[in-house]
Amino acid sequence: MKSIAQRTAALLVFFLSVGVLPAAADSAAEIDRDVDAALQKLYRSSPVAVELSKVAKGVLVYPNVIKAGLIVGGQYGEGALRVGGKTVGYYNTVAASYGLQAGAQSFGYALFFMTDKGLDYLKSSDGWEIGVGPSVVVMDKGKAKSFTTTTAKDDVYAFFFSQEGLMAGLGLQGSKISEIKPE
Repeated sequence: MKSIAQRTAALLVFFLSVGVLPAAADSAAEIDRDVDAALQKLYRSSPVAVELSKVAKGVLVYPNVIKAGLIVGGQYGEGALRVGGKTVGYYNTVAASYGLQAGAQSFGYALFFMTDKGLDYLKSSDGWEIGVGPSVVVMDKGKAKSFTTTTAKDDVYAFFFSQEGLMAGLGLQGSKISEIKPE
């Protein structure tokens, strides 16, 4: 049986998540336009991302994820999966959290799928929760300095970009990725 605190936290997460979600999903054309701009920005700032894009089986890009919280938090964003440079599907990312947190921020991220296994898992899962399934390695500037495509041994590599706002912590653990059908 759940405690009152657990029920209260669940309700707060629900209401916060509803408040964080946009009133209407972006259209496919809007998502594609934002993904194009986000990839240009990422590639200008990260030569490693450019190199990975040349050998990746697919790239899932979220140009603008909104995250907000005060003890209870939530995040939401919409993006596109590109295979061979063409959009093959649209996805959202949703997460909820509870703990010591305060603030709001926006950021983008791209997931580079290096194996067919990782890409197939995304396409076949009914909502992929990051942390379950293919291994994901978050690339930071330090890790990227010594990284090459020949040392790429993991299923998925994640790059963050365009972070704005004030909120401690930036992570993907617990994020759920689900396919959407924008107009």
